[in-house]
Amino acid sequence: MSATEPAQRLGIFAKTFKRAGAAEVAAEVKRAGFALAHWNFAAVGRPTLAWGLPDAAFGDVRAAFEDEGLAIPSVSATFNAIGPDAERRTDETRQAAGLVRRARLLGADVVTLCTGTRDPHDMWRAHPDNAADDAWRDLRATLDVLMDAASDGEVVLGIEPEPGNVVRDAETAARLLGELGDDAPIGIVFDPANLLAPDTLDRQEQILTAAADVLGPRVVSAQAKDFEVMDYELVFRILRTLPPVPLIVQDVTEAEAATVRQELMRHELRL
Repeated sequence: MSATEPAQRLGIFAKTFKRAGAAEVAAEVKRAGFALAHWNFAAVGRPTLAWGLPDAAFGDVRAAFEDEGLAIPSVSATFNAIGPDAERRTDETRQAAGLVRRARLLGADVVTLCTGTRDPHDMWRAHPDNAADDAWRDLRATLDVLMDAASDGEVVLGIEPEPGNVVRDAETAARLLGELGDDAPIGIVFDPANLLAPDTLDRQEQILTAAADVLGPRVVSAQAKDFEVMDYELVFRILRTLPPVPLIVQDVTEAEAATVRQELMRHELRL
């Protein structure tokens, strides 16, 4: 991570603090000490894809965070991009495209996606058909729609390699970037924990360094989680080699949030 004001690039998933309204969520994010929040409309009990919400709802969220001196660098538009139900997939792609086109109303310039799975019940769970040619074709078709929306909305789509999804590792992410080209409105969400497995934890440096070498120039956001098993001194050394992007804390409880922020800052200051 770049040494330039790291505290100002440290954020957390807004849905860590689920509340009735955005102002309450923003107040909790600030109380925990974060400068940024990755937004998801589920934080206020609305559908993630925000279908049917007026533009004013986006503006209200942005205003609530700005009133607390906070920013929203990114927003979730996650759905199963290769789900086996083609009709549902088409409908959700249309909904996601609407969110992508309006993401700037939140102040966000990155919209994060789930590249999906053939599992019909859980968009994060692996399925043997994820590696099939038709799964890749369906992903590309979904992304064609969303990239048009991203160009219209002047935002970048954030692809996160997930072990249960069709883009499952650094290699498949690099393949996608290569096929789409340098000008595509696509970037990488770099989540070090997702690039490892229980049997590869002892090779963190080798695996994460190689992933950063391949994906680094296209990284638009980074995530932090699994603090018990990850070597965050190593992670911060690697993040320093990447663009100075937001680092967003994921999968912590409300009670843990402030402590996790302090620990991450200690890692940064030791390097």
